[in-house]
Amino acid sequence: MLDRTIWWHVYPLAALGAPIRETPDTAHRLRALEPWLDYLVELGCNGLLLGPIFASATHGYDTLDHFRIDPRLGDDEDFDWLIDACRQRGVNLMLDGVFNHVARSHPWVASGLAGDTDWEGHGELATLNHDDPRVQDAVAEIMLHWLRRGIAGWRLDVAYAVPPEFWRTVLARVREEFPDAMFLGEVIHGDYAEIARAGTLDAVTQYELWKATWSSLVDANFWELAHALERHPTDVLPNTFVGNHDVDRVASTVGPEKVVLAAAVLLTVPGMPSIYYGDEQGFTGVRGEGWSADDSVRPVLPAELSPLGAWIYDEYCELIALRRRQAWLTHSHLEVLHKTNETISYRCVSGENSLQVDLWLDPAPGVRVHAGGEELYSWMWK
Repeated sequence: MLDRTIWWHVYPLAALGAPIRETPDTAHRLRALEPWLDYLVELGCNGLLLGPIFASATHGYDTLDHFRIDPRLGDDEDFDWLIDACRQRGVNLMLDGVFNHVARSHPWVASGLAGDTDWEGHGELATLNHDDPRVQDAVAEIMLHWLRRGIAGWRLDVAYAVPPEFWRTVLARVREEFPDAMFLGEVIHGDYAEIARAGTLDAVTQYELWKATWSSLVDANFWELAHALERHPTDVLPNTFVGNHDVDRVASTVGPEKVVLAAAVLLTVPGMPSIYYGDEQGFTGVRGEGWSADDSVRPVLPAELSPLGAWIYDEYCELIALRRRQAWLTHSHLEVLHKTNETISYRCVSGENSLQVDLWLDPAPGVRVHAGGEELYSWMWK
């Protein structure tokens, strides 16, 4: 079941060393993912969520051709290799679909499928005319093309900015052929359940919980986390995360002494978790300004991992294994039991299954997960 997938989220252009703003090249970089497929399986994940892999002008979110693999990453044969490699390992593959805007040099601009309106002030991006039936036809065919090639679903970039009736129309057509495909909408704020219902999305990104998790750890204010947990949606599948390609690395934000607490929240609350590549190794990085603002949070995957992050990796492995054993957590009900500035306890319940999580910051950050008197996981900073 795709809703029980634990995704390893990679921004491929940067992770695989492709030139972003420099003169583009041609290379078969997708195949460099092979050892990392084994790595994500060893970590305990069973899904690969890839950022943009289609031909684009620079960073991937300025698409030029949705039917062509970005030459900096490879070609159709490389994609077929990736599908086969994932299938051999039992790994679901989700692609990032940028269907709100395209590069201003995309042919759709000249043909009227995209307008003169810049997207959120980005002059190099043109917003699609979502009311145009030709756009609906084109997006449906793009989705179907790659689903037929073997992917499991789509992450829908800036889904919140696209009219919900567009998603309803397009996804209904796609589901006629692929009823089990997963459609994950990027939603930053608002009524998650209503946005998902209106657009018929399967899941939405849970930014409110992301913010509350790191902020409560930084400010020693678990009341904020409790508030977010009490609002955690139950009538739509939340995609939980503590890091992605658009935000500061969690290790830089909360510090090494609290990264395990953030991971514990991620992997014990209801929803569908995704782990941004390197967070499980304690990668650091803070977004900057200008054209290179995201570079520090979108690093190249190293030829060899530093041993410095091994202890964090080990804790992630334990927490992911716990999550896999407690797969019912995906659709469980969460109740906050206790909260102070420096402590919080919550319980997740589904039928006869129950699990309690205790987090604390004093005398040292720590976490304990237990059920029915049995300790399932524990850790404390030393």
